[in-house]
Amino acid sequence: MINREEFLRQVKVDGRNYTVMDVRLMEKKGIADIERLPFSIRILVENLLRKLDGRVVREEDLLNIARWRKRYEAPVEIPYHPARVLMQDFTGVPAVVDLAAMRDAMKALGGDPRKINPMIPVELIVDHSVQVDYYGTADALRKNVAKEYERNGERYALLKWAQKSFDNFKVVPPNSGICHQVNLEHLGRVVITATSDGGMAAFPDSLVGTDSHTTMINGIGVMGWGVGGIEAEAVMLGQPYFMAIPEVIGVRMTGELRAGVTATDLVLTVTQMLREYNVVEKFVEFFGPGMKGLTVPDRATIANMSPEYGATMGFFPVDEKTIDYLDITDREAQARVVERCTRELGLFYTGDETPEYTAVLDLDLSTVLPSLAGPSRPQDRIVLNDLESHFDNMLKCGHERDADIDNISKFLDESGSVTHREAYCAPSGRRRFTTNINGREVSVGDGSIVIAAITSCTNTSNPYVMLGAGLLAKNAVEKGLKVPPHVKTSLVPGSKVVVDYLEDADLMPYLQALGFHLAGFGCTTCIGNSGPLHPQIERLIREHDLTVASVLSGNRNFEARIHQAVKGNFLASPMLVVAFAIAGRIDVNLLRRPLGLDPNGEPVYLEDVWPRRSEIESFIQRHVKQTFYRKEYARIFDGDEFWAALDTPESTTFKWDEASTYIKNPPYFEGFDLEVRKIEDIDGARPLLLLGDSVTTDHISPAGAIPAEYPAGRYLVEKGVDVKAFNSYGSRRGNHEVMMRGTFGNIRIKNQMTAPKEGSYTRKFPEDEEAFIYEAAMKYKADGVPLVVMGGKEYGTGSSRDWAAKGTILLGVRAVIAESFERIHRSNLVGMGVLPLVFKEGEGWRQLGLDGSETYTLSGLADMKPRSIIKVRAVTKDGDVREFETESKLNTDIEVDYFQNGGILPYVLRKLMKD
Repeated sequence: MINREEFLRQVKVDGRNYTVMDVRLMEKKGIADIERLPFSIRILVENLLRKLDGRVVREEDLLNIARWRKRYEAPVEIPYHPARVLMQDFTGVPAVVDLAAMRDAMKALGGDPRKINPMIPVELIVDHSVQVDYYGTADALRKNVAKEYERNGERYALLKWAQKSFDNFKVVPPNSGICHQVNLEHLGRVVITATSDGGMAAFPDSLVGTDSHTTMINGIGVMGWGVGGIEAEAVMLGQPYFMAIPEVIGVRMTGELRAGVTATDLVLTVTQMLREYNVVEKFVEFFGPGMKGLTVPDRATIANMSPEYGATMGFFPVDEKTIDYLDITDREAQARVVERCTRELGLFYTGDETPEYTAVLDLDLSTVLPSLAGPSRPQDRIVLNDLESHFDNMLKCGHERDADIDNISKFLDESGSVTHREAYCAPSGRRRFTTNINGREVSVGDGSIVIAAITSCTNTSNPYVMLGAGLLAKNAVEKGLKVPPHVKTSLVPGSKVVVDYLEDADLMPYLQALGFHLAGFGCTTCIGNSGPLHPQIERLIREHDLTVASVLSGNRNFEARIHQAVKGNFLASPMLVVAFAIAGRIDVNLLRRPLGLDPNGEPVYLEDVWPRRSEIESFIQRHVKQTFYRKEYARIFDGDEFWAALDTPESTTFKWDEASTYIKNPPYFEGFDLEVRKIEDIDGARPLLLLGDSVTTDHISPAGAIPAEYPAGRYLVEKGVDVKAFNSYGSRRGNHEVMMRGTFGNIRIKNQMTAPKEGSYTRKFPEDEEAFIYEAAMKYKADGVPLVVMGGKEYGTGSSRDWAAKGTILLGVRAVIAESFERIHRSNLVGMGVLPLVFKEGEGWRQLGLDGSETYTLSGLADMKPRSIIKVRAVTKDGDVREFETESKLNTDIEVDYFQNGGILPYVLRKLMKD
């Protein structure tokens, strides 16, 4: 019998004693060999040992993780208790709406609504709503922030109410930075200290976040990854996060990066490498002498893109670089606690340890080359030297493509559908067209860059590439180079500290000279908030179906995500973003062709303006100062004058405004009963959609602009909202009426039931009539017909959008049957009470000859267990019967409980009422 008290001991730092849970004593007691464990697994061992209570965390759970195995034939579940929750506003607003609705439900049931309250710290950073409406001028920042508040005042008032009304709930107001960068630079503790039994306890920092790029914090040795909003809500409310014990892939890094190679080039290489290996649902842990040489911002860049390479997280253990980073970011006292405690607990990586891994991959950093990724997937890396030929191939007709590189000529729509875009056949060369913009003749054609954005969390936390971009801009301006007028340029850093050191280095004027004026602090272009292009540019693209491009320092580049008129989106370092903006074209080999001509007609090449590594490092030493972090983060929760002007009274329950088109009380608890109803088989179901491979949550969840002719647009018009005031789906995530109408509402979605037509359409049976997906779903609901959705491989890849699951259930979809699921979306479906099922290996709706006209019976639900076999019987319109088996992707007992309760929220509410 393990007694957790036997593992407690004292560690003294700066004269203060901290109580820690020493997992290494398990080895001395002969319980488990801790030294052989990956560092990430050691943190889980400490978590379960600290939370061991014999009820939620059993001794069996602790032993399962402490005796971690390299491989598991079947999932082994453990209850993990993250120390805190991180949110951004797109996912945070609906979470707050849900909590407010739960308070109403608790009150209606006769309970105390104050019991609905975060039990652990929650930090919400408002960073996803700023849009680049204004750019290229000194007042762009203020204008964009003003427009942001104009569009989102109701949402922000809700968040300010939550900050006042909930315990353990902090909000970082708009215009402050991106949640992941704020988390890295300020909120991340690495080791948390808290009062416990009259003393002070110290334990590893850990979190879950409602954004898939929460993994950025792994760069400083903090365990964290993205989950769905509904899972995060459960964790907030004191529930453990149930997870399967992961395999851990070790990546041994050796060598060092060549001159001219950046962390962006490295992360694109890592993304391609790990996607090819397949690390989905696995931990990745980096180690080796090459890793020891990487700075924390470089490590954070790699950790950030864990979702892109498919891992649950990409983890860098604590070492000297972590301590140095805490010092420079004004956390000196915390740094001393972190170093002492991690060394004492065996969580500090010296480089001499030899943990065991499920598998070890090797990466020689000296082999990394300057790269981009595109045109539509972050794992599709292109060596800079090959970009010109790559784009040539992308434009060719299907019969002209080389068979061996046919893959790279495929686009991945924002909807997630893999398609060939063959807008035209132009073997004789590119097409170009001219228009007049502000009195200047401007030429735009295939391959033209129309958006160049230094944006997103991935790179803007890294002083090397940000100062490098400033130095490149300086060199280019001094050479007389300019950015063509058809390129929309923007600088949107993830932290105000970035502007502090760029200004201190006198580099901002050069970026501004090229049009990279400060346009905001937040996540803009990378999530589709790139704002409008000039109307004449959009007209040319639309009239001639041009294949234009964007280049951005982000992590996502699905077609139509960045801008609906832009088909090719390329991820690159901030330095290359500036370079390509000057070139004005993506179809150019910048290693061989000039960026442009100087005023004297002399060619200027990339090597002429690319700053030397020693120069960049010198600028980092001189201009990245601790005082900047101290200044900016001392006021991080205060907000600006716009935030101060929001009038939000304090109250236990939220006062819903029936006239609001932004915030609505959701229907999740309508007809709620404290008793759990028995699950019955699904009979007479109809397919709502038949979808292909790599369907993303951008496709499922409403995102981007709201088309006026679509159901959500019609709803807003009926409510008296002018089309110009529609705002985006993201900003209206607190209104289920808008969001359910926009679910599966992407303009590029390819429902094979209406192929080749694109958009949010389906066929309603038995009438066999075409209809909007929402309208068909409501007709089915009125007729009492349950729905299913059919998908292919990798269903639900992309951002952790909770509305991809919420909208699915509100449309009446009871089950999704796919060939495979992405981790977070599968979990979100379960959390909303939707059953995820997978076809047998080698089977799918195509192979089974299904076309969507069938009726379906799903049997075996009443006796549901983890990974149960569910039999499916499909009857065609001609009466033919096709039977096949699927496997339930309810992977654990608690997921079965969630499904039987109708989702996590009803489960938690019932539990709180009983308690």
